[in-house]
Amino acid sequence: MTTTAPTKARATPQQWVRSNLFRTPLDAVVSVVAAIGGGYVIYRFLRFVFVTGRWEIVRRNLALFIVGAYDRDELWRPALSLIVLAGLVGVFAGVVRRRQIEAGTSDPTLTMGQRVVDLLKRLWPAVLGVGLMLSLTETITPTLIFIAAVVAAVVGRLIGVRLPTAALGPLIAAAFVIGVAMVWLLAQPLGWDDWGGLMLNLFLAGISITLCFPLGVLLALGRRSKLPLIRAVSTTYIEVFRGVPLIALLLMANVALGFFVPETIDVFGLFEVDLVPGKVVRAIVVFTLFTAAYVAEIVRGGLQSVPKGQIEAGQAQGMSPFSVTTYIVLPQALRNVIPALVGQFISLFKDTTLAGAAMGFLELLSAAQAVTKQPDFSGQGLIAETLVFVTFVFWVGSFTMSRESQRLEGKLGVGSR
Repeated sequence: MTTTAPTKARATPQQWVRSNLFRTPLDAVVSVVAAIGGGYVIYRFLRFVFVTGRWEIVRRNLALFIVGAYDRDELWRPALSLIVLAGLVGVFAGVVRRRQIEAGTSDPTLTMGQRVVDLLKRLWPAVLGVGLMLSLTETITPTLIFIAAVVAAVVGRLIGVRLPTAALGPLIAAAFVIGVAMVWLLAQPLGWDDWGGLMLNLFLAGISITLCFPLGVLLALGRRSKLPLIRAVSTTYIEVFRGVPLIALLLMANVALGFFVPETIDVFGLFEVDLVPGKVVRAIVVFTLFTAAYVAEIVRGGLQSVPKGQIEAGQAQGMSPFSVTTYIVLPQALRNVIPALVGQFISLFKDTTLAGAAMGFLELLSAAQAVTKQPDFSGQGLIAETLVFVTFVFWVGSFTMSRESQRLEGKLGVGSR
């Protein structure tokens, strides 16, 4: 005879408040004081945002915050790149949706309205951020660009759903080629080293994340290698880069590199080769090498969490060490460390502001400080407004990444048994 465990009655809001906030007289005092202090802080913040804040400095410099000193007559290039990027994201989302339906992990009967509501629930921070920026614009052009990007994403998703799953490999190759073409298009009127604003922050973060992840995985595998030389090199690399401040590496790349490496080298008197790359390339190299060391330690923790029985089972099936690592160990290890990996990538996104301080870029935070020195706003104490705007933009990006990470964890069952 089977017995069913009794279900615990769900507490009412009054019961929850009483048991968690007012259980003892001390708890009641702490709760009341915290509520008063928190309420006052929220009141002052909302009053600053909606009443006393002078946001004209943000409105008039919005283009500087987004694209830096990019030629205003060439803004069609970032607009076109944004639309193409939205279309690519839509195509990949459609392919993923098709794979989920074929695997039975997604409900194919969901209506378009239900999917839109689900998407808004997931991406409401990004929608809020875009809405705020559009409300600060003075022309209708940015709104039209946003609408075009949304249409491109929808069309891309409809195309992606109809693509066979075998098309994922060629699609990734095509996306890489299109990405290179987009960067080339953006770099025509203004070179990388002269980019600025949020566009530069996103470019540095996106390229560095793409490069540091595979390097970090290789370093983690190298640190666990049975070959002493590979293990020693990987361990030394990880410990050296984890022991040096990021801003010190950026300063060395910006200032000290020229002392150790000649800028050009003459090849047999025929032509000269530049040995010192541009500032953006140096910044990407520093971010990649630095973050890869932390990614390696995160992945190493995931590798250690995989039971040895899984490895022994693969070996018993006659699988090679490479196959065991690729198909058994790595998928489980990466699944277990998704929260830590995303946290590191969020940290990298925020650390791109250090490039402005160390290498002189006019990225988003540097632009927030520079606009307060304009003749129309100098000496008016508007740094609070610009810093609040920058804080909000970074919060939108970081919180959106965090929510998508939590959604992926839920789908993969991370932390559950």
